Amino acid sequence: MTITPGAPPPAHHTPFALTRGFLTGGVVGASLAALVVGGIIANAPLFAAGFVLPVVYGLLFFLAGAPRRAREAAAVPRTALAVIESLKAIGGESGDIPVRFELSVVPDDQPAYRVETTQDINLVDLSDYRPRGVVVVQYPSGRPWRVRIVKRPTPEWEDRAASARLDSVPEAAEVAAPPEGCAFGLILLLGLLFGAAAVALLFRGDLLNQDDATKSPSAARPTASSTSSTTVVSSASGTVTLGPGQSFLGKGELVQAVGSLTRGEDRRRALSVVVQERLLSIVFAPTGAHSAEFDPSALPYDRFPALVDQARSTLGIHSPTTWQIITDRLTGSLVVRVVVTGPEGTASLDADGQGNVVRRVPAG
Repeated sequence: MTITPGAPPPAHHTPFALTRGFLTGGVVGASLAALVVGGIIANAPLFAAGFVLPVVYGLLFFLAGAPRRAREAAAVPRTALAVIESLKAIGGESGDIPVRFELSVVPDDQPAYRVETTQDINLVDLSDYRPRGVVVVQYPSGRPWRVRIVKRPTPEWEDRAASARLDSVPEAAEVAAPPEGCAFGLILLLGLLFGAAAVALLFRGDLLNQDDATKSPSAARPTASSTSSTTVVSSASGTVTLGPGQSFLGKGELVQAVGSLTRGEDRRRALSVVVQERLLSIVFAPTGAHSAEFDPSALPYDRFPALVDQARSTLGIHSPTTWQIITDRLTGSLVVRVVVTGPEGTASLDADGQGNVVRRVPAG
């Protein structure tokens, strides 16, 4: 049979294909930028959008192509004879295995062409396909590169394949899916850059702030001059915790902290006030505890540093490690007790409501 080779179809750059390339690149660029920027600025919704955006785009792209796929499925495929130039199993050891075929396809009313296709063939049927064997193939109209071998052709085509003698088609007439070309690649790259740049510009303020924080870590770390603190207040108690490098023995620290817990003019009564180096705790008096309550804002806080110094230096603790001040009036009168600990044990010093020392208990 005489064969007239056909030329491979040229590359095409339709507006739809270029638009699709730009949108695809934009989605990829925006998704990657959202993941990176969202991770840097700790923006959970933006980070999640990096995963959601390509999924949504893929779904929309699938739905947009549904009418075309439906038309192709409804169209009657073209049937032709083809001669096997070569075949090679490319994987699998049992059941259906993928086989790469190189075919010379000879349509009845179109020029012959050469094509390469991969199709799953059952291992039992593999012996039915051999070089120079003639098979029946089908392909969608207008897409000759999407060739599929018909495993069970109609009796008419089976008879034609059995009696046909076909010549090989030169390799120069090989047909493949039309390449998108350089224009498509350029549009895809531009879309990717545009998507990434759009996300970066939208969140440039957060990125700049994050960059400043990274370049100035000292601004985020507490120092000796820092005034950071944490305040927690409930109906029964309140605490103030100072940042590293601070102490409640500093001038004005206790007065300010107590004021934040007693809420200014609303003078809350207390059962006890405990002061440590960086922790202030107040237990508020419940209703009816008049005999044991006192005004925490009326304590002699200006005397507290001197009382701590006396307790650390006069009670036999040569290397004091910790101290705390406990103030209450459970025994009837207000007592300010300073307790220090060290290798020698524990010692304490009691003072009255004016900060005057009334009792010492050395380490023993």
